[in-house]
Amino acid sequence: MADALSPIRETDDDARALARRLLQGAAIAALGVIDPATGAPFVSRIAFGLLPGVGAVTLVSDLAHHARAMRIDARVSLLLGEPGPKGDPLTHPRLTLAATARWLSPTPSERARLAEAWLARHPKARLYIDFTDFHFVALDPQSALLNGGFARAYALGRQDIMLALT
Repeated sequence: MADALSPIRETDDDARALARRLLQGAAIAALGVIDPATGAPFVSRIAFGLLPGVGAVTLVSDLAHHARAMRIDARVSLLLGEPGPKGDPLTHPRLTLAATARWLSPTPSERARLAEAWLARHPKARLYIDFTDFHFVALDPQSALLNGGFARAYALGRQDIMLALT
């Protein structure tokens, strides 16, 4: 029996550039975590951004179910990329990122720098960013799958993603 053809194309500069555009353009993402009570996958919508010196980040309240899950099991996944206004939503590019959540403990001056950068992208967060239950969480990439549209699938390694983050 013949080997099945792989749908994954060789990762090239165009794929890395598309991943970069998706990462830089995303203000929201779907976050997948493991529910600590059941062990089942749990998905939530989060605010997302790239912050200088940190990379992929979200701002999370201790009250959020996914915050508790990330504290217990730091393995997460993110889905970035929104469908366009026309056409089949499945033909629009999207990036699934496997990452490790890392809770940041910045100094007050570093937190102020992070908050300023975050608010430039998410100005409505000004209402709650200084609440004591809100924390910045870095989402350290491990690997990714990029679907660039019909017949354009790529597996990106950590190095590919790090290049896309710069």
